[in-house]
Amino acid sequence: MIEPMGNQYVVARQVYSQNAFGEEHKKIKRHHKTILDHFRICCRCSSQKAKKVALSLFPIASWLPAYRLKEWLFSDIVSGISTGLVAVLQGMAFALLVDVPPVYGLYAAFFPVIVYFFFGTSRHLSVGPFPILSMMVGAVVTKIGSATDTEKVTAAASITVLVGIIQLGLGILQIGFVVIYLSESLISGFTTAAAIHVVVSQLKFILQLPVPPHTDPFSLFKVLHSIFSQIRNTNIADLVTSLVILIIVFIVKEINQRFQNKLPVPIPIELIMTVIAAGVSYGFDFQSKFQVAIVGKMERGFKIPSAPSMKIWQDNIGDAFIIAIIGFAVAFSVASVYSIKYDYHISGNQELIAFGLGNIVGGSFTGFAASTSLSRSGVQESTGGKTQIAGFLSAIIVLIVIVAIGFLLEPLQKSVLAALALGNLKGMLMQFAEVYRLWKKDKYDCAIWIFTFLAAVVLGLAYGLAASIAFQLLTVVFRTQFPKCSILANVGRSDIYKNRKDYPEIYEPEGVKIFKCPSPIYFANISFFKRKLIDAVGFKPARILRKRNKALKKIRKLEKKGQLQITPKGFIYTADGFKDSDDELDNSRIEELDQPIQTADLPFQIDWNSDLPLNIEVPKIHLHSLILDFSSVSFIDTSSMRGLKSILQGFLRIDVDVYIVGTDDNFVEKLERCGFFDQEVQSSIFFLTIHDAILHIWMKKNYIISKNNHNQEKEMKVDFTINTNGGLRNRDCQEPVETKL
Repeated sequence: MIEPMGNQYVVARQVYSQNAFGEEHKKIKRHHKTILDHFRICCRCSSQKAKKVALSLFPIASWLPAYRLKEWLFSDIVSGISTGLVAVLQGMAFALLVDVPPVYGLYAAFFPVIVYFFFGTSRHLSVGPFPILSMMVGAVVTKIGSATDTEKVTAAASITVLVGIIQLGLGILQIGFVVIYLSESLISGFTTAAAIHVVVSQLKFILQLPVPPHTDPFSLFKVLHSIFSQIRNTNIADLVTSLVILIIVFIVKEINQRFQNKLPVPIPIELIMTVIAAGVSYGFDFQSKFQVAIVGKMERGFKIPSAPSMKIWQDNIGDAFIIAIIGFAVAFSVASVYSIKYDYHISGNQELIAFGLGNIVGGSFTGFAASTSLSRSGVQESTGGKTQIAGFLSAIIVLIVIVAIGFLLEPLQKSVLAALALGNLKGMLMQFAEVYRLWKKDKYDCAIWIFTFLAAVVLGLAYGLAASIAFQLLTVVFRTQFPKCSILANVGRSDIYKNRKDYPEIYEPEGVKIFKCPSPIYFANISFFKRKLIDAVGFKPARILRKRNKALKKIRKLEKKGQLQITPKGFIYTADGFKDSDDELDNSRIEELDQPIQTADLPFQIDWNSDLPLNIEVPKIHLHSLILDFSSVSFIDTSSMRGLKSILQGFLRIDVDVYIVGTDDNFVEKLERCGFFDQEVQSSIFFLTIHDAILHIWMKKNYIISKNNHNQEKEMKVDFTINTNGGLRNRDCQEPVETKL
């Protein structure tokens, strides 16, 4: 019964153990689906399911019929044109990262967009080349060493098709959840390191220096060594052009960011700089005067689809898998931001299928791997894009450049494209600020960021990512292996229990210890759990048990030899100079010391917290109840069950009652299935809440006090001389008895 009283509430119910609650409130027997049940449902056919599958496979069929022509079309047209112009320039610029002619960047900016229009689920994502992904594809291209442009294009296209096949396979198998293993800290550190790689890779175009390709670990430092060893051969015209463009691009992008709410559309600085640079190139023949590198001939139309190279597949399947995962992870992260902002659903598995098909088609037409560009998606969203109609129109702009006006960009310097590529890395390079923010919020996330960044910079992108994922999973192990256990106490004299170190006014019931473990219990942390629990209670149950069993063996030996006699006045010790060897007790069947204490055969009880005869010393403990708060324990594995049971047995054998509270029903059911309970450790130790266990302890204590008071009244009728100096008590009359030493 619950009665509201203003901002307070009063609850009236009985004290519930897990068993008592189960008897009063019967659980509904539910059938839990097995793997076979899920397989049957998956294979079951119906018209409704066929419609659902069709709509999920072709998301365009769900949103295109509901398209608001009058409200959205104009915004999508403006957004499509703006995004298309940016996509043209970024496609050509990012082609330099792949080390292929710029025209192939246009193919990568066209085909994946068309495919995503039909199969994608995000309304605002701008699909196409991504600098980090282009850099990773370029690393595969450089592995073939000195090669012609045709061989480089074949290598890039082949690895792109393989990436698409991997993404498509993961999507069909519904394995879109793999992205959850890439945390935001890891992705941020990795993309920042990749941005450093991109900057270093573009230095050869900015300085126009011949730099041999490097793909092994420490390749970044080898490239830098090669550049600085030739620094005197720098082409000043390319360097000046790049620096001027970089400064202007950074300034304008800062303006776009600061005044994004006041500007109707972001200033298309990439387009403006490209038009100016191309116009200047037409007016002055830079190539002949300053020997600068230019874009060169832009072939019109598309290449005939070609088969991928099987050798490239065999040699680079690991790189392809990493490219597939990173490309999907980045795109899905960006798509998630927009889906939350505009309140619509995206499907991870369908996104994998869309990107997989896009990369297969794009690679077949000699394009390279596509994902999304943060800046390009920002342009599509900020210019008013409502649906992928804007993306489709941006592809039309790219198509016009490919088939009609691409020749206008032929005299453009490659250093201009390199500067534009670096200009798009501003946001990624600014992610260094994450280190300070993460350090203040979470040290583990900060360590993941730093380790990922350093690993990707030093070992390269592929090996660095693998090492970073391993380190990230290791931090999860650390977090659960060394949990921050605490001792709880009552706050406010209510049913609220908090860490006793955090509050000045607390109440701890005498003889009761409440211990909380905030993590799963499994093979890796069961020893740590035991150590922290022993530190919390202040003694080792096994040591106390062994001491008591040793003392019991001495008392039994005295009683058996008649040297400890019971009389109406008490127990009398009659031996002279009795000596016993502790070594003999330790070495003679030492395993018996760990067994439960058996005193049923003795004619008296032993109070272990009182003084014992013969100056037998046994550590005194004042803990009579231990409560384990398992409300944050999500699971326990079979390996740790034996350790947990050993811990519980240790306390129970020294007369410390143990109660476990806050567990889920599945937790207890698993223990039952694994045969955890026996005569010592019973299911009755489980209670619903800490307060239930506390109230149970109080009721039990009051019952014992009441029983003792009744015994004291009975003792007053017995004509015995009573002496309470000893720790032995007559079992029949429950009287304190005299011990003479």
